[in-house]
Amino acid sequence: MTMEKPTFTGARRNQDARDPDLCVVTCALTGVLANRKQCPGIPYTPAEIADEAKRAYDAGASVVHIHARNDDGSPTFSTEVFRQIRAEIEARCPLILNFSTGTILDDVSEQATTIREVKPEIAALNMGTMNYSKYSAKRKSFDFDMVFSNTYGKILKLLTAMNEAGVKPELECFDTGHTHGVWPLLDMGVLKPPLQFSFIVNVLGGIPGHVESLQLQQRLIPPGSEWEVIGISHGHWRMMAAALALGGNVRTGLEDHLYLPSGEMASSNGAMVEVLTRMVRDTGRTPATVEQARAILGLPKRGG
Repeated sequence: MTMEKPTFTGARRNQDARDPDLCVVTCALTGVLANRKQCPGIPYTPAEIADEAKRAYDAGASVVHIHARNDDGSPTFSTEVFRQIRAEIEARCPLILNFSTGTILDDVSEQATTIREVKPEIAALNMGTMNYSKYSAKRKSFDFDMVFSNTYGKILKLLTAMNEAGVKPELECFDTGHTHGVWPLLDMGVLKPPLQFSFIVNVLGGIPGHVESLQLQQRLIPPGSEWEVIGISHGHWRMMAAALALGGNVRTGLEDHLYLPSGEMASSNGAMVEVLTRMVRDTGRTPATVEQARAILGLPKRGG
């Protein structure tokens, strides 16, 4: 019989540690699936990705989430390309870098090498296996349909690299089982508080984009944890509003959604961040500066 640890029901964070009205705004610049035929503003090359990062920074983002692309827009996990992206961004602005490690393949050696050699401050860590699909109700067919495999063995390989390199894991949870499933890693001592969670909603195969989804996810995280919401596609802006009302951090960008609240296609990641930082302020909260975000997320001071 498999042992299940009790559900965490503690507070979201240590409220004495910082101003709870501060909000970390992350921008996911390019993703892995969308292309310029769908949205001309999606960047491909390291210089283009860095230009978009600067636009996001100028609009109020403090963290950027990075997927690497080849110059033709196809995805790559090349360590050298990630190294170029880091150099290009750092030449433009002081953003906190969060590198993707997500892959449907079991072999994560290239991702582990990038973590160890390029050492972003944060790296995304997918926390569970799921059906990862996109369905078209209009065509009554699937645009894609795959299994996104994230076994504990795969997670441990990436987490080991992050621990060795001093890189903080961002725990990406598409469903409640992913969130609750962190406890064995805590018990083993390979995952160390304070934790940073991302709740991805509205991906077919994962948790739906409901306020109740976020409330349940909140209840499952250990006390003192930080969390943000990633709202995919339709309902993106409503999920940002829900996260802000519930006290969470937020993420936008052309990886997550291609459209402004007006229905107009976004011209850049900066345009998406401008809307989101306005929403942050309209709810009585304040976008965190880079240094404030570094403190909130438990990262060492720059140069520290």
